[in-house]
Amino acid sequence: MAEYDGSAPGVRELTALTLSKISVGPGDNNCYLLRCRATGAQLMVDAANEPERLLELCGGRLDAVVTTHDHWDHWENGLPDVVSATGARTYAGAPDVDGITVPTDVPVEDGDVIRCGEISLEVIRLTGHTPGGVALLYDDPAGHPHLFTGDSIFPGGVGNTFGNADDFDSLFTDVKTKVFDRLPDDTWVYPGHGRDTTLGAERPSLEEWRTRGW
Repeated sequence: MAEYDGSAPGVRELTALTLSKISVGPGDNNCYLLRCRATGAQLMVDAANEPERLLELCGGRLDAVVTTHDHWDHWENGLPDVVSATGARTYAGAPDVDGITVPTDVPVEDGDVIRCGEISLEVIRLTGHTPGGVALLYDDPAGHPHLFTGDSIFPGGVGNTFGNADDFDSLFTDVKTKVFDRLPDDTWVYPGHGRDTTLGAERPSLEEWRTRGW
């Protein structure tokens, strides 16, 4: 197997977890499966589409699904079947739960911690792409941080705020203060679509993002 570089679907082996990335549906939505190596517990980030592939990925067994935000392409064609088949506990940012028709078992807030076996993920609210968009931080004690950002951070910019200046200001401020001002350059970023990046690769462009407003 080729070394994981985030440019395409693949598997990454960390000390405490195995991370699998696949792309599903017409929007090429990224879905991530985290498996705790110590306990076998599994958590999925954005069960977006092609539920048969998602169920194959997790072996039909799943403990939790986190939906990063309420835009339909991240849940509508995958989440209902995945949850029905596995009984997985569902999580989403509290302000977004009404926009997701699959009931959210645990609405989460900024700073909450989601556990999967011996793995802990910190919830970071990034408001602007949607009111309740969340990123998930795995601060690997044996390596560098890993951040699952949904549609809030991509290579080359923050997520789409659809021309709303207030939403852009909110998202940019949250991204800068809660992510870039806090986390190191070797933080690996896993976005909702496309290839991965690192904070170090994106940091030099922050002022350009602010100036252009997207």
